Amino acid sequence: MFRNVLNAFIACTLMATYATSALAQESGLAQQLSNSDRPEEDKERDSTRKPAEVLAFLGIDEGMTVVDLFAIGGYYTEVLAIAVGPDGRVISHNFPRLMSRESVVESIRARRDRHDNIEVLVNNLSDGVQTAKIADIGPHYTDPAAYTGRVDAVITALNMHDFVRYGEETAQALLASVYEFLKPGGVFGVIDHRGVDGYDNEALHRITFEELSEQLEKAGFVVEAESDILSNPLDDHSLHMRDESLGRNTDRILVRARKPVQ
Repeated sequence: MFRNVLNAFIACTLMATYATSALAQESGLAQQLSNSDRPEEDKERDSTRKPAEVLAFLGIDEGMTVVDLFAIGGYYTEVLAIAVGPDGRVISHNFPRLMSRESVVESIRARRDRHDNIEVLVNNLSDGVQTAKIADIGPHYTDPAAYTGRVDAVITALNMHDFVRYGEETAQALLASVYEFLKPGGVFGVIDHRGVDGYDNEALHRITFEELSEQLEKAGFVVEAESDILSNPLDDHSLHMRDESLGRNTDRILVRARKPVQ
Protein backbone atom coordinates (compact mmCIF):
# COMPACT_ATOMS: atom_id res chain seq x y z
CA MET A 1 0.00 0.00 0.00
CA PHE A 2 2.72 2.45 1.02
CA ARG A 3 4.72 1.61 -2.13
CA ASN A 4 1.72 2.37 -4.35
CA VAL A 5 1.18 5.70 -2.64
CA LEU A 6 4.89 6.51 -2.95
CA ASN A 7 4.92 5.65 -6.67
CA ALA A 8 1.86 7.80 -7.24
CA PHE A 9 3.48 10.68 -5.37
CA ILE A 10 6.68 10.38 -7.42
CA ALA A 11 4.70 10.28 -10.68
CA CYS A 12 2.72 13.37 -9.71
CA THR A 13 5.91 15.17 -8.69
CA LEU A 14 7.59 14.37 -12.00
CA MET A 15 4.54 15.53 -13.95
CA ALA A 16 4.42 18.77 -11.97
CA THR A 17 8.15 19.32 -12.53
CA TYR A 18 7.75 18.71 -16.27
CA ALA A 19 4.77 21.06 -16.46
CA THR A 20 6.67 23.77 -14.58
CA SER A 21 9.71 23.32 -16.84
CA ALA A 22 7.56 23.46 -19.98
CA LEU A 23 5.82 26.60 -18.74
CA ALA A 24 9.14 28.27 -17.98
CA GLN A 25 10.48 27.25 -21.39
CA GLU A 26 7.36 28.62 -23.10
CA SER A 27 7.56 31.91 -21.22
CA GLY A 28 11.26 32.35 -21.96
CA LEU A 29 10.84 31.64 -25.66
CA ALA A 30 7.85 33.98 -25.93
CA GLN A 31 10.00 36.77 -24.52
CA GLN A 32 12.86 35.99 -26.90
CA LEU A 33 10.51 35.98 -29.89
CA SER A 34 9.00 39.28 -28.84
CA ASN A 35 12.39 40.94 -28.34
CA SER A 36 14.04 39.54 -31.46
CA ASP A 37 14.54 41.32 -34.77
CA ARG A 38 12.07 39.04 -36.55
CA PRO A 39 9.88 40.74 -39.17
CA GLU A 40 6.86 42.57 -37.73
CA GLU A 41 4.63 40.45 -39.98
CA ASP A 42 5.91 37.34 -38.19
CA LYS A 43 5.27 38.87 -34.78
CA GLU A 44 1.73 39.74 -35.82
CA ARG A 45 1.16 36.10 -36.76
CA ASP A 46 2.29 34.96 -33.31
CA SER A 47 -1.08 35.78 -31.75
CA THR A 48 -2.79 33.00 -33.72
CA ARG A 49 0.16 30.68 -34.36
CA LYS A 50 1.25 30.68 -30.69
CA PRO A 51 4.79 29.48 -31.49
CA ALA A 52 6.10 29.37 -27.92
CA GLU A 53 3.18 27.21 -26.78
CA VAL A 54 3.45 24.95 -29.82
CA LEU A 55 7.18 24.34 -29.36
CA ALA A 56 6.73 23.70 -25.63
CA PHE A 57 4.07 21.10 -26.46
CA LEU A 58 6.43 19.45 -28.96
CA GLY A 59 9.33 19.51 -26.50
CA ILE A 60 11.67 21.62 -28.65
CA ASP A 61 14.59 22.79 -26.53
CA GLU A 62 18.04 24.34 -26.72
CA GLY A 63 20.75 22.36 -28.46
CA MET A 64 18.38 20.27 -30.59
CA THR A 65 18.65 19.58 -34.30
CA VAL A 66 15.29 20.24 -35.95
CA VAL A 67 13.98 20.12 -39.52
CA ASP A 68 11.40 22.67 -40.67
CA LEU A 69 9.82 20.54 -43.38
CA PHE A 70 8.38 22.43 -46.36
CA ALA A 71 9.33 25.73 -44.74
CA ILE A 72 8.26 28.01 -47.63
CA GLY A 73 9.17 31.51 -46.33
CA GLY A 74 10.50 30.12 -43.07
CA TYR A 75 8.26 31.50 -40.31
CA TYR A 76 8.92 28.41 -38.21
CA THR A 77 12.53 28.21 -39.39
CA GLU A 78 13.34 31.40 -37.52
CA VAL A 79 11.21 30.53 -34.49
CA LEU A 80 13.09 27.23 -34.24
CA ALA A 81 16.46 28.92 -34.70
CA ILE A 82 15.74 31.08 -31.66
CA ALA A 83 14.37 28.14 -29.67
CA VAL A 84 17.33 25.77 -30.21
CA GLY A 85 19.91 28.52 -29.70
CA PRO A 86 23.50 28.71 -30.94
CA ASP A 87 24.26 25.12 -29.96
CA GLY A 88 21.34 23.76 -31.98
CA ARG A 89 20.77 23.43 -35.73
CA VAL A 90 17.73 24.10 -37.91
CA ILE A 91 17.46 22.57 -41.37
CA SER A 92 15.07 24.70 -43.43
CA HIS A 93 13.66 22.46 -46.15
CA ASN A 94 11.88 23.43 -49.35
CA PHE A 95 11.10 21.73 -52.63
CA PRO A 96 13.00 23.05 -55.69
CA ARG A 97 9.89 24.50 -57.33
CA LEU A 98 9.32 26.79 -54.33
CA MET A 99 12.89 28.01 -54.37
CA SER A 100 12.28 29.33 -57.87
CA ARG A 101 10.27 32.11 -56.21
CA GLU A 102 12.44 35.10 -55.44
CA SER A 103 10.25 36.08 -52.49
CA VAL A 104 10.89 32.69 -50.84
CA VAL A 105 14.62 32.88 -51.52
CA GLU A 106 14.85 36.42 -50.11
CA SER A 107 12.94 35.42 -46.97
CA ILE A 108 15.13 32.39 -46.27
CA ARG A 109 18.28 34.37 -47.01
CA ALA A 110 17.25 37.10 -44.54
CA ARG A 111 16.57 34.53 -41.83
CA ARG A 112 19.99 32.98 -42.38
CA ASP A 113 21.58 36.39 -42.12
CA ARG A 114 19.99 36.80 -38.70
CA HIS A 115 20.76 33.27 -37.47
CA ASP A 116 23.87 31.31 -38.39
CA ASN A 117 22.44 28.06 -36.96
CA ILE A 118 20.18 27.66 -40.02
CA GLU A 119 21.10 25.34 -42.87
CA VAL A 120 19.14 25.08 -46.11
CA LEU A 121 17.98 21.85 -47.71
CA VAL A 122 16.41 22.05 -51.17
CA ASN A 123 15.28 18.71 -52.53
CA ASN A 124 12.33 16.42 -53.15
CA LEU A 125 13.38 14.12 -50.27
CA SER A 126 13.79 11.27 -52.70
CA ASP A 127 16.42 12.32 -55.23
CA GLY A 128 19.23 13.85 -53.19
CA VAL A 129 20.24 17.44 -52.64
CA GLN A 130 19.90 19.92 -55.48
CA THR A 131 23.38 21.08 -56.44
CA ALA A 132 22.48 24.23 -58.36
CA LYS A 133 23.08 27.41 -56.37
CA ILE A 134 20.06 29.63 -55.80
CA ALA A 135 20.89 33.29 -55.26
CA ASP A 136 23.22 33.68 -52.26
CA ILE A 137 21.93 30.68 -50.34
CA GLY A 138 24.10 28.20 -52.24
CA PRO A 139 27.04 27.92 -49.80
CA HIS A 140 24.66 26.94 -47.02
CA TYR A 141 23.12 23.89 -48.62
CA THR A 142 23.23 20.71 -46.61
CA ASP A 143 23.03 17.10 -47.69
CA PRO A 144 20.12 15.16 -46.14
CA ALA A 145 22.35 12.12 -45.75
CA ALA A 146 24.39 14.05 -43.19
CA TYR A 147 21.40 14.11 -40.85
CA THR A 148 19.86 10.70 -41.40
CA GLY A 149 18.93 9.26 -38.02
CA ARG A 150 20.39 12.29 -36.19
CA VAL A 151 17.47 14.71 -35.99
CA ASP A 152 15.68 15.36 -32.69
CA ALA A 153 12.48 16.70 -34.21
CA VAL A 154 10.76 17.50 -37.50
CA ILE A 155 7.93 20.00 -37.75
CA THR A 156 5.63 20.70 -40.67
CA ALA A 157 2.92 23.35 -40.68
CA LEU A 158 -0.19 23.27 -42.87
CA ASN A 159 1.20 20.82 -45.43
CA MET A 160 0.19 17.23 -44.69
CA HIS A 161 -3.30 17.61 -46.12
CA ASP A 162 -1.77 18.18 -49.56
CA PHE A 163 0.35 15.04 -49.43
CA VAL A 164 -2.65 12.98 -48.34
CA ARG A 165 -4.70 14.62 -51.10
CA TYR A 166 -2.12 13.45 -53.66
CA GLY A 167 -2.66 9.87 -52.51
CA GLU A 168 -1.46 7.48 -49.85
CA GLU A 169 1.67 6.52 -51.80
CA THR A 170 2.81 10.16 -51.84
CA ALA A 171 1.96 10.67 -48.18
CA GLN A 172 3.78 7.52 -47.10
CA ALA A 173 6.87 8.41 -49.16
CA LEU A 174 7.08 11.76 -47.39
CA LEU A 175 6.56 10.19 -43.96
CA ALA A 176 9.22 7.58 -44.70
CA SER A 177 11.72 10.40 -45.29
CA VAL A 178 10.72 12.04 -42.00
CA TYR A 179 11.10 8.71 -40.22
CA GLU A 180 14.63 8.30 -41.61
CA PHE A 181 15.65 11.79 -40.49
CA LEU A 182 14.63 11.22 -36.89
CA LYS A 183 16.57 9.60 -34.10
CA PRO A 184 14.80 6.76 -32.30
CA GLY A 185 12.46 8.57 -29.94
CA GLY A 186 12.47 11.69 -32.13
CA VAL A 187 9.35 13.84 -32.45
CA PHE A 188 7.32 14.67 -35.53
CA GLY A 189 5.10 17.71 -34.97
CA VAL A 190 2.25 18.23 -37.41
CA ILE A 191 0.04 21.31 -37.68
CA ASP A 192 -2.79 21.35 -40.19
CA HIS A 193 -6.17 22.78 -41.08
CA ARG A 194 -8.81 20.69 -39.30
CA GLY A 195 -11.46 19.00 -41.37
CA VAL A 196 -14.53 17.16 -40.17
CA ASP A 197 -16.72 14.42 -41.61
CA GLY A 198 -19.52 15.62 -43.84
CA TYR A 199 -17.51 18.12 -45.89
CA ASP A 200 -15.29 17.75 -48.95
CA ASN A 201 -12.04 18.13 -47.01
CA GLU A 202 -9.94 17.48 -50.09
CA ALA A 203 -11.48 20.47 -51.89
CA LEU A 204 -11.28 22.60 -48.74
CA HIS A 205 -7.59 21.70 -48.21
CA ARG A 206 -8.26 20.24 -44.78
CA ILE A 207 -7.68 16.93 -43.04
CA THR A 208 -9.37 15.13 -40.18
CA PHE A 209 -7.47 14.03 -37.10
CA GLU A 210 -8.43 10.43 -37.93
CA GLU A 211 -7.00 10.66 -41.47
CA LEU A 212 -3.78 12.18 -40.20
CA SER A 213 -3.39 9.63 -37.42
CA GLU A 214 -3.99 6.76 -39.82
CA GLN A 215 -1.21 7.94 -42.14
CA LEU A 216 1.21 8.52 -39.26
CA GLU A 217 0.59 5.11 -37.76
CA LYS A 218 0.96 3.37 -41.15
CA ALA A 219 4.40 5.01 -41.42
CA GLY A 220 5.40 3.57 -38.04
CA PHE A 221 4.89 6.63 -35.83
CA VAL A 222 3.17 6.55 -32.46
CA VAL A 223 0.60 9.34 -32.18
CA GLU A 224 1.42 10.48 -28.68
CA ALA A 225 -0.77 13.53 -28.05
CA GLU A 226 -3.08 16.08 -29.64
CA SER A 227 -3.37 19.66 -28.40
CA ASP A 228 -6.13 22.27 -28.71
CA ILE A 229 -3.61 25.14 -28.55
CA LEU A 230 -4.47 26.15 -32.14
CA SER A 231 -8.21 25.52 -32.01
CA ASN A 232 -10.58 28.20 -33.32
CA PRO A 233 -14.25 27.64 -32.43
CA LEU A 234 -15.27 30.37 -34.91
CA ASP A 235 -14.21 28.15 -37.81
CA ASP A 236 -17.06 25.77 -38.61
CA HIS A 237 -14.86 23.77 -41.05
CA SER A 238 -17.13 24.46 -44.03
CA LEU A 239 -14.88 27.03 -45.74
CA HIS A 240 -11.74 26.72 -47.81
CA MET A 241 -8.72 27.28 -45.58
CA ARG A 242 -7.84 30.42 -47.59
CA ASP A 243 -11.28 31.99 -47.26
CA GLU A 244 -10.76 35.66 -46.38
CA SER A 245 -13.37 35.55 -43.62
CA LEU A 246 -11.12 33.22 -41.62
CA GLY A 247 -8.33 35.76 -41.53
CA ARG A 248 -5.65 33.03 -41.91
CA ASN A 249 -6.88 31.56 -38.63
CA THR A 250 -8.44 28.18 -39.28
CA ASP A 251 -9.23 25.67 -36.56
CA ARG A 252 -6.01 23.65 -36.52
CA ILE A 253 -4.86 20.20 -35.55
CA LEU A 254 -1.64 20.01 -33.54
CA VAL A 255 -0.23 16.51 -33.12
CA ARG A 256 2.90 15.19 -31.46
CA ALA A 257 3.96 11.87 -32.98
CA ARG A 258 7.09 9.94 -32.09
CA LYS A 259 9.45 7.53 -33.79
CA PRO A 260 9.56 4.49 -31.48
CA VAL A 261 12.74 3.65 -29.63
CA GLN A 262 13.89 0.31 -31.01
